[in-house]
Amino acid sequence: MELSEKLKILSDAAKYDASCSSSCSNRKNNNGIGNTSISGICHSYSNDGRCISLLKILMTNICIYDCKYCLNRRSNNIKRAIFTPEEVCYLTINFYKRNYIEGLFLSSGVIKNPDYTMELLIKTISLLRNKYNFHGYIHAKAIPNANPNLLKQLGKLVDRLSTNIELPTDTSLKLLAPNKNSNNIYKTMNTIKEEKSKYFAPAGQSTQMIIGATTDSDKTILNKSSNLYKDYKLKRVFYSAYIPINKDKLLPVINTVPLKREHRLYQADFLMRFYNFKVDDIIGNNSNLDLLIDPKANYALNNMHLFPIEINKASYYDLLKVPGIGPKSAKRIISSRKIFPLEFNDLKKLGVVMKRASYFITCNGKYYLDTNMFKEKIIKKNLILGETSNNTSNYIQLGLFDE
Repeated sequence: MELSEKLKILSDAAKYDASCSSSCSNRKNNNGIGNTSISGICHSYSNDGRCISLLKILMTNICIYDCKYCLNRRSNNIKRAIFTPEEVCYLTINFYKRNYIEGLFLSSGVIKNPDYTMELLIKTISLLRNKYNFHGYIHAKAIPNANPNLLKQLGKLVDRLSTNIELPTDTSLKLLAPNKNSNNIYKTMNTIKEEKSKYFAPAGQSTQMIIGATTDSDKTILNKSSNLYKDYKLKRVFYSAYIPINKDKLLPVINTVPLKREHRLYQADFLMRFYNFKVDDIIGNNSNLDLLIDPKANYALNNMHLFPIEINKASYYDLLKVPGIGPKSAKRIISSRKIFPLEFNDLKKLGVVMKRASYFITCNGKYYLDTNMFKEKIIKKNLILGETSNNTSNYIQLGLFDE
């Protein structure tokens, strides 16, 4: 099979894996090619949010497992291919030299057994590092149930490792991926956590969950993510909207891929990681996130008794609860109000999004809007209208020579 055809097959097969973040690596370049910095490599993103700046491929789409939701499941009648380690090196180096990519995301189906697959990944990445002197960013998939010594070898060669938990609960995993064992997945994650150092997967580890293939609620999903962050020190949990590529009686029949739900989960995840929100803060008494409004605004509307808050007195963490105020603008508010009392006109200069924040704050005891507007239904309607008006799906990209 021609290399170009392999690339077509194995890059297409890799597109369903969302967990290809690349940040927080500081691998040094010792007279080689490629580099990473403390801020991570640059990415661009496709419309659905997936990273496209890495050469993102599978080592092979041959797999011994028969996961119901997976394109590469053993029982699927699809074209199969496998790269040699030299072919992966050839593609990576030549794509890099042409400035197509800045790093490599290498995953794989499980061929023969987990150990054999890991040995292939190790051989490939070792060639890149040692023969071709490539010091750019590399993210690789750890294969659960492989020998821990192989995992330790791989971790010393790459910047980030990821082990996909696949589905939010053990019950769901047994139902749709009967060949996989959640205990093996957690053991692999734990090994990565314990080995983590500047010499072992310095950019940490991530994982991925498929959303919408089972009946698991958003509350279940977010509780799972919260526990993963706490127990395994993950950098990211990625959420991948279920795409119906296989037919199976155990899989749901859907007409629309739940991308909006995926988006809301990312927003909620961001609140947990950077805004000190707990799952109960985000979900409240509900099972699922509101698709009409973002989780932070929804929290504020469900807790109207806590608002409006006074900008010149509120704590940093109370400021973070206000829609339209992020960590940077909250810190600027804290610093600036030490010098002079802040007015509404000052807030926009500090990075506050007033069209969202104005409903939930006061400045020096004054409410920005008519006090009759401080009603949940009115605010929710306006926020939903504001979010809809920001939809850029109908925008047209200007051509190079357009006026």
